[in-house]
Amino acid sequence: MMQSTFSRFARTAVRTTFTPSFPATSSIFSNARWLSSSSDSLCEKLAFIGTGKMAQAMIRPLVNKGYQPEEKIAIYDVSTSAIKEMKNEFENIQTADSISELVEDADLIVCAVKPQNINAQFWAQFPEKMRDDATFVSILAGTTIREFEPSGVSKIVRAMPNTPAQIGEGMTVWCCTPSLTVGERESVKKVLNTFGKSIYVDDEKFVDMSTSISGSGPAYVFMLMEAMIDAGVHMGFSREVATRLCHQTLMGSTLYAMETGEHPAILRNMVTSPAGTTASAIYELENGKFRVVIKDAIWACYRRSLEMGGKESAVGPGRFQGGDSHTTQQIIHHHYPSGEMSDREDSSDDESDKKE
Repeated sequence: MMQSTFSRFARTAVRTTFTPSFPATSSIFSNARWLSSSSDSLCEKLAFIGTGKMAQAMIRPLVNKGYQPEEKIAIYDVSTSAIKEMKNEFENIQTADSISELVEDADLIVCAVKPQNINAQFWAQFPEKMRDDATFVSILAGTTIREFEPSGVSKIVRAMPNTPAQIGEGMTVWCCTPSLTVGERESVKKVLNTFGKSIYVDDEKFVDMSTSISGSGPAYVFMLMEAMIDAGVHMGFSREVATRLCHQTLMGSTLYAMETGEHPAILRNMVTSPAGTTASAIYELENGKFRVVIKDAIWACYRRSLEMGGKESAVGPGRFQGGDSHTTQQIIHHHYPSGEMSDREDSSDDESDKKE
């Protein structure tokens, strides 16, 4: 019930007014086979390396909303039980006995394994020659586009989804190599939008940044949720009631902010009366450096994402680079006029509605 309510209101609250303009290439009208001419599928063969929760979050809406037939999806996982689970749910889904067999003739390849599994042994399982028009999509945290070059695929997409994708309410930030044509990027966007919303960025560094906000963000929200529920129980509510109060409050507040478009500070002030109950609570949060802790957590997450990608991580307030304690690392912030960055949100609400 909560999921359907959120989906209904979220679609009402946020509407896309901007479609990313991708740079043209000499092959805009690509002959790539995976840009299927059939209205019943996105591509001829969509391959998934790994069938974990995020892969399942992509496969379910692709099939259930009619974007891709089961028989045009192929999977491989080192866990036979994971493959069996997917076969039980999707009887006609194709399976492969190896990565080489899986990707050899695939049009679109989604890599959904653990980041630590990307090594020489992993790439040794790929065939020597890949399709020239194949596209490789990574949904791995902290793993850069360059690290996927050993795949033999020149068209690479790096995407950072989050866990709400598992209920169709995910937020994905993605970028790609210049070799993808306009049509191919549009098809990638359709795949990513099947489990929520997506934002395309033209610089890979924004994917690392998004890891700290949308990628890991649900964990921050869940910790806040946990603390609020525990406090409610401590005061005397049953855990069930405290949970319902917290869930509805967080969901309603988010939808209200989306609907009004007001700055959070304005909305907070609307709830806060002078010398009132909320003012007392805010006083304690400020004394406890609530804002500072949240900001520091986000910067720490961003730094870890850079470290996982083998990049310099001495960024953020008070951080130094190169061993010089007197020189702070310069941080360049890109400012987009009139909220251009926020307008780069891709949504397939209308298309999804037609498929449902």
